[in-house]
Amino acid sequence: MIRVLVSGGCGRMGQEVCRTVKAHPQMELVAAVDLKNDGMDIGKIVAGKEWGVKCYTDLRKAIEETQPEVMVDFTHPQSVMNNVREALTSKVHVVVGTTGITPENLEEIEVLCRENEVNAIVAPNFALGAVLMIKMAELAAKFFSDVEIIELHHEKKADAPSGTSLKTAEAISSILEEERSEAGKESVPGVRGGKAGKVRIHSVRLPGLVAHQEIIFGGQGQTLTIRHDSIDRTSFMPGVT
Repeated sequence: MIRVLVSGGCGRMGQEVCRTVKAHPQMELVAAVDLKNDGMDIGKIVAGKEWGVKCYTDLRKAIEETQPEVMVDFTHPQSVMNNVREALTSKVHVVVGTTGITPENLEEIEVLCRENEVNAIVAPNFALGAVLMIKMAELAAKFFSDVEIIELHHEKKADAPSGTSLKTAEAISSILEEERSEAGKESVPGVRGGKAGKVRIHSVRLPGLVAHQEIIFGGQGQTLTIRHDSIDRTSFMPGVT
C-alpha cells in the first residue's frame, strides 16, 4: 500500500483526489493538508462520514505524524513551491498538479530530487485527452503556420493562462518555423490575448466551466480546431494515480 498525503485536500481537486486515493486498492490516504479544518476528519468534509484520516493545516506536522510516501499537491501557485520543498527535503515523493510552476522552479525541484533521492512528477494536466490534444497540435503545427489558443476554466482558477495552454503553446512554438506577423491595432488593450512563445492565448473564466481548451489553426480557405473538454474532475484522476 502506498501511503498518500493530499495537499489542498479541501479544495475541489483535492477532494476528488482524496476520494480516488481512498477507493484505490493499492493506496492508503494517511492525511490531508489545507488552510482550514485543522483536526477534522477529511472523510466528513469529502464524503460526509468519518474515514479516520486527519486534516492538518501544518504540512511539516502532517508529514512527521503520518509518514507518507507520496504527496499529491493541488493547492495554489503562491504556496506550491513551499509545499514541494517541505515534502522533498522530508524524502517524500511528490505529484504536482498545481499550475504556476516556472522553469526556475523545475530546476530547483530537480536539484532537490537528486539531493534527497526522491522523485517528482509535475504536470499541467493529468487528463489523457489533454495530453493527446497537445500531441495532435504538434502534428498540425507542421502544416499550419497560424494558430491561436482559447482556454476556458471555472471562475475560481487562481492563474491565467492555464498551465495546459502554456505547455501547448510551448509545444507548438517549437514546431513553427516562422513567427506569425501581427496585423491590426487593438482598440481595447489586451483584446487579442497574451502571447506565449509564438502563439496567442485567450483566457476565459466563467462559472459552470471546469477545464476546456481549443486550438484553432488557420490556413488558406480552412481552419482546423482541436478541442478537449474536462466536464468533471474525475477526468484527471487516472493520471494522478
